[in-house]
Amino acid sequence: MNKPKIGQFLKSNLKNIIFILLILAFTVCCAINAPITGAVGTLWALLPPVVAIGLALMTKEVYSSLFVGILTGGVIYAAASQSGFEGMFTAIVQEGFISNLADSYNVGILIFLVVLGIIVVLMNKAGGSRAYGEWASTHIKSRAGACLSTFLLGVLIFVDDYFNCLTVGSVMRPVTDKFKVSRSKLAYLIDSTAAPICIIAPISSWAAAVSGTVDSVNGIQLFISTIPYNLYALLTLLMVVFIALTGLDYGSMKLHEMNAEKGDLFTTRSTAYDKDDTPAHSKGKVIDLVLPVVILIVLCVVGMVYTGGLFDGTNFIDAFAGCDAAYGLSLGSMGALIVIILYYLCRRVLTFGECMDSIAAGFKQMVPAILILTFAWTLKSMTNMLEAGTFVSGIVESATAIRILLPLLLFVVAIGLAFATGTSWGTFGILIPIVTSVFSAEIADAAGTGTIPAMVIICISACLAGAVCGDHCSPISDTTIMASTGAQCDHVNHVSTQLPYALTVAAVSAAGYLLAGFVQNVFAVLGFSIVLMLAVLLVLRYVQNRKTVK
Repeated sequence: MNKPKIGQFLKSNLKNIIFILLILAFTVCCAINAPITGAVGTLWALLPPVVAIGLALMTKEVYSSLFVGILTGGVIYAAASQSGFEGMFTAIVQEGFISNLADSYNVGILIFLVVLGIIVVLMNKAGGSRAYGEWASTHIKSRAGACLSTFLLGVLIFVDDYFNCLTVGSVMRPVTDKFKVSRSKLAYLIDSTAAPICIIAPISSWAAAVSGTVDSVNGIQLFISTIPYNLYALLTLLMVVFIALTGLDYGSMKLHEMNAEKGDLFTTRSTAYDKDDTPAHSKGKVIDLVLPVVILIVLCVVGMVYTGGLFDGTNFIDAFAGCDAAYGLSLGSMGALIVIILYYLCRRVLTFGECMDSIAAGFKQMVPAILILTFAWTLKSMTNMLEAGTFVSGIVESATAIRILLPLLLFVVAIGLAFATGTSWGTFGILIPIVTSVFSAEIADAAGTGTIPAMVIICISACLAGAVCGDHCSPISDTTIMASTGAQCDHVNHVSTQLPYALTVAAVSAAGYLLAGFVQNVFAVLGFSIVLMLAVLLVLRYVQNRKTVK
């Protein structure tokens, strides 16, 4: 009598059991690698994010999973430093939560997040979102059109990934909802046109971050040289267009899309975000959404270049390269908020009282994202305190003798590091200096000739591509969290549905970087990767069609 129950239990909890066994196996590997008292700079440093990510995928509870990961990091740090409970709580509370919430960059992002939430509520109350949805329904005729429109808007907003995620989500939610595109698919479209676009846009906050990582060469020139070899970003964009045009869905995304066609846009509970059910003003027009978005974009760009010294005589490109993205975005968004409120008051679509009520409502909408970001930042602090970057850089440096396989190795290591730590900037900040040290002689020669060796460009591109890929997959990534927020999608749903798509592109990119180590020709590498990507997508479509027929 008990055997069927045991079998049923094992079958229904197979994924959870696998995750638990993987976490236990990883813990055993950590113990073999080094005693916990010597955990700093060893494999132990990666255990906290592994625990957090595993629990999130297993329990579907992101807050508790992140907290357990933070607690794990605190325990390991206390054991390594032999500081007991006091050391654990100091690491978690003082060095973790308090330090991150006191960090000026993080506070700037939170201000930008809240202000954007307020602007979205204002647009909804003014009737701009409703009017835009009605206009779009007469011009966009299908789900494919809704997906492509989301993609195109994401491509146009290339200045910053945070800005991209939240703006595209706010504008396109009414349209994708109307055509029954699941919130998980919307989050995927947003996420796939955020970091992948910014990492190949010469005028973006990402270009500024990359251009400052290599000394003695022109940073912007180096960044532009890496674009054709940034296989993950380019192939992700190709995949998004293919999926939008063909309707290909696989993995758990297929279930979400099937449910959306029946009217359920969320599939699982969606209590994290309030529905967009604020009564819209009857006077609202399309201009009441379009103009505020334009004002927001313009003032945010102005804010960013202002922090880079544009008004002090610096040219536009250098101003972008030297900008403080968080300060610039918060400055621009607050200026935009004031202008937008004045605009709505002059248009008489909102009263002063309704505008003030929107401030609290906008803050409330962003509370889930603020909580997840705070936990994610604290978890990153735990991995930094345990010196995860030192451990990973040591692995890469020990394997640099095999230069032909170095692009593939860097790509894979960057994925793992960005996935575990949730930061792409931190990942290429760790790995690119390793590349420059390996190729120091070639880079020194390049400083004189002005020509950067192809292998240096390929290896740096592999670091950037792997960092974006790992960031794309990671539940604790800022950009992934922002994409969930922009789509107002359950965060774990977004991660679990996006992961198969991201891994598909990662596998093709890995093949491309393997070839790049042997054939250092951009046309051969990029051409091979595009053809292979299309072939994989066509095979997946054929398999899915066969399943549908059956």
